[in-house]
Amino acid sequence: MKTNPFLFVILCILGGALQAQTKAVQQSNRPNFIIIFTDDQGYSDLGCYGSPNIKTPNIDQMAKEGMKFTSFYAQTVCGPSRAALMTGSYPLRNARNDNGEAPHPKLALSEITIAEVLQTGGYKTGMIGKWDLAGHNPEKVNPDLLPVHQGFDYSFFTPTSNDARIHLLRNKEVVELNADMSKLTKRYTDEAIGFIERHNEQPFFLYLAHTMPHTLLAVSKEFKGKSEGGFYGDVIEEIDYNVGRILKKLKETELDNNTYVIFTSDNGPWWIKKDHGGHAAPLRGAKTSAWEGGLRVPFIVRAPGKVPAGSTSDLVAATIDLLPTIASIAGAKKPSDRVIDGLDISAIIHGKSKTLVRPYFYYQHQDLRAVRLGKWKLHLPHDENSNSIAFKKWPIHIAPKDRVLFSKPILYDLENDISEATDVANEHPVVVGKLMELLDWAKEDIGDFHKRGVNARPLGNEPYFTPNDLIPVKEKMNKN
Repeated sequence: MKTNPFLFVILCILGGALQAQTKAVQQSNRPNFIIIFTDDQGYSDLGCYGSPNIKTPNIDQMAKEGMKFTSFYAQTVCGPSRAALMTGSYPLRNARNDNGEAPHPKLALSEITIAEVLQTGGYKTGMIGKWDLAGHNPEKVNPDLLPVHQGFDYSFFTPTSNDARIHLLRNKEVVELNADMSKLTKRYTDEAIGFIERHNEQPFFLYLAHTMPHTLLAVSKEFKGKSEGGFYGDVIEEIDYNVGRILKKLKETELDNNTYVIFTSDNGPWWIKKDHGGHAAPLRGAKTSAWEGGLRVPFIVRAPGKVPAGSTSDLVAATIDLLPTIASIAGAKKPSDRVIDGLDISAIIHGKSKTLVRPYFYYQHQDLRAVRLGKWKLHLPHDENSNSIAFKKWPIHIAPKDRVLFSKPILYDLENDISEATDVANEHPVVVGKLMELLDWAKEDIGDFHKRGVNARPLGNEPYFTPNDLIPVKEKMNKN
């Protein structure tokens, strides 16, 4: 039987249209992801985590409509925490575009970020806020290591912290030097909302890393003096208001039921900043330490119809879990050519599993300090080491009572002693032995003080950049 050529063409056109429509539907059904990452916000600086005087109704509502984790971990300072989130690996395992000495890594391009994983899977990717993975001096950052080179289609950001000043860039272009910090939280959120509006018909990943409440603290006039929690409370309440703006935009664009929104912090509060720092009670310690207050942070995930509303998990999870978890939910592939320390916890956040047994290792910059397994946490003995930055610089950032050195392993039962007050090592020698074996493994596999682990990526995957090689932001950024 002869085929009618005209009919054949029509069928091909219709078939192609149907295939395109099916692909579009599949694409639109893929979930979106938004990570809201604050800077130096303590464990108890939200209403839903027990703050007595800081009001956070929007984030509290997120917890009511989603899942709150009570044993969630980041890293102990800003740069390593961002590296861990981006790569799904402990920072000491990462390849770096430096010699590995500085606390804040220049993340090598050979690392595969969560943005690259999703971008390869067809997602539009956006980065807004604090980057801190291309150098920590705001005038001397490596322009080859900016977000646009690490998997982000769009970025509006400051390269590093706001210790003294910040400069704002859009993709590779400097848009403002010495920007007004009091406007940052709103400006970042405006940019985030614009990104959502531009990509509301395709799957997207948005990483919103607020500069606040890292000091220098700054807040808009609309929120100044409004909080019972003082100036620091003003800053947190402004962040909360702007979280509400993002949630509202998701509803307006009918993306609410297809978007995972995550809220967490990069490390614990900055003790040395006193009233301008946050709070970790009942946890012991703060930023830069290996006590719980240094690494345990608030974590809330909300996705209506996917994450069970009003749920809580005390399972040990961490920022390193976000890459494999989001990749799994998105149907993307995580890297298979390297060790990824994070675990896929999607079954937990979807309420399908309540079991997770894994060790979590506490690093104080390069120094391996402790491990947690279940309810047990073991601190390694350590003496003063003048060559370690942990002793050169960090002790002043920790309360005097938390600067203690250990001559023997110290064991805490975090289930019954969340404040790490009572050493129970003598009562549980078998537990101590098991945890010491885990720590010995981590020293060899991940690494420890000036020792790269056997499964750490080698330093120098990219050429080294010395201070003389780096060109100030104002002179070079606009040329790239």
